[in-house]
Amino acid sequence: MDPAGERPDVILVVDDDEDIARFVEFNLRLHGFEVLHASDGQEALEVIERQRPDLAVVDLMMPRIDGLELTRRLRADPMTSALPVIMLTAKGMTQDKVNGLSVGADDYLVKPFDTLELVARVNSTLRRNKEFREVSPLTGLPGNSRIRREISDRVRNGVDYAVGYIDIDRFKSVNDRYGFVRGDEFISALARSLHRAVVSIGLPPAFLGHVGGDDFVIVCTPGQVRPLTSRAVVDFEKAADALYDPTDRERGFVELKDRRGNIRRAALVTLSIGVSLSDSGKRFTDPLEAIAVASEMKTVAKSQPGSYVAVDRRRGVT
Repeated sequence: MDPAGERPDVILVVDDDEDIARFVEFNLRLHGFEVLHASDGQEALEVIERQRPDLAVVDLMMPRIDGLELTRRLRADPMTSALPVIMLTAKGMTQDKVNGLSVGADDYLVKPFDTLELVARVNSTLRRNKEFREVSPLTGLPGNSRIRREISDRVRNGVDYAVGYIDIDRFKSVNDRYGFVRGDEFISALARSLHRAVVSIGLPPAFLGHVGGDDFVIVCTPGQVRPLTSRAVVDFEKAADALYDPTDRERGFVELKDRRGNIRRAALVTLSIGVSLSDSGKRFTDPLEAIAVASEMKTVAKSQPGSYVAVDRRRGVT
């Protein structure tokens, strides 16, 4: 089910066998899912058009449009190409499994199957799909839902943790001067620098996520904050220097025209990092609160010259 708790996941069961469809529907509802039913592939397409389920459990053998053809059509339509599909196949029909996977099914269940296997496969397929969808296409790093889940896990485990919110100072000047393609190179360089820093600090493993644009989040132990951020700043500033045109790099600024045609100077990029800590007076119970405080501290960091790390010290931290 949805880890964010916003609404139950909606599962579409597509099977012309009413007994199997009722069995699947009953057990999925028992585990908190909402369930829709279609008797064949044609009806399934009509239901999907109206209601947009989160996953489809599809029987292979059906009248009109069978499971293979339905899956082919779903994958060919941009609006449904990412819909996860679990194919139901007959026992021992290895070729059916191969055919199902080859047209784009995410997983398969062999009839007869038990309730535990059904629910486990539905949950694992949903989880894989959500994690795939929330990965940044630019950096390959996990996004907002996974970031919140990481913080929630640390809260639940009762361990002290730190949340760092990072972005690039004067990033807009890079896009204005060189265009978005070069801007993406700066974002990728920051992702690599943060990744190297995360790897360098060793265990326990720190977490790195990409909120979007030039905004990143790290989750680590309080003791890892200083070595991690120090390494990342040095590494990124070196990498960023190499991305500037030689003339701009040597003089230490870029020249930009404003809307009135006036020339203004923008210094080379640096990093602002805001940090919230859990290891004091009040513990964060909501991941969004920890992220919000880190973001607030990042604003404080931006008021300082050069790359700067601002740590929230209002909770008695050292």
